[in-house]
Amino acid sequence: MSGIKLFESKHIRSVWDESAQRWLFAVVDVVAALTDSANPQVYWRVLKKRLRAEGNETVTSCNALKMTAADGKQRLTDVADTEQLLRQREFAILTAEISRATFGMTPAEYKAFKALDKPTDNLRDHMNNLELIFTMLGEASTTEIARSKDAQGYVENRSAAAKGGAVAGRARQDLEQTSSKRITSKENYKQLPEAVARKRIKKDT
Repeated sequence: MSGIKLFESKHIRSVWDESAQRWLFAVVDVVAALTDSANPQVYWRVLKKRLRAEGNETVTSCNALKMTAADGKQRLTDVADTEQLLRQREFAILTAEISRATFGMTPAEYKAFKALDKPTDNLRDHMNNLELIFTMLGEASTTEIARSKDAQGYVENRSAAAKGGAVAGRARQDLEQTSSKRITSKENYKQLPEAVARKRIKKDT
């Protein structure tokens, strides 16, 4: 038995495991719902590699099952049960921690700031070049701090996320003070084709 579940208005593929009497959910769908990533497949692949290197049981216990993809074809995808997904949710919290320290807003608050009211609106698609740069700086700084401190578990990684985001936050504030221009922008590109939007972003920055 399979089906589609809804989480925050986003579709999550699921299948019933009769032998274990539990629901299994497509991990990439959950990642898309929790992280607002432009490419949840890549996001999960990178995260999975890092977790495996750390010996994280959440990844090693994930199974792969065939599920119907967006193109209608049956493709193998990683699945997890509710307990495993609760652990994954911790990483969504880390993403919010980085964004808060970098911009003073969580991704959800940032979307509201830009008047992105549709669940399908991806925040990064509506960022200008400088917003994207500082987003990546916060993420890269967090990764570097976590590695250098050999961060283990949720608490230590959340601390690394706050510190990494703070690095980007201080850099953003320094540029704002020097340029007398705010980095975060309410402008979005919902009404523009992607190619035009990107040209406009480059022009603005």
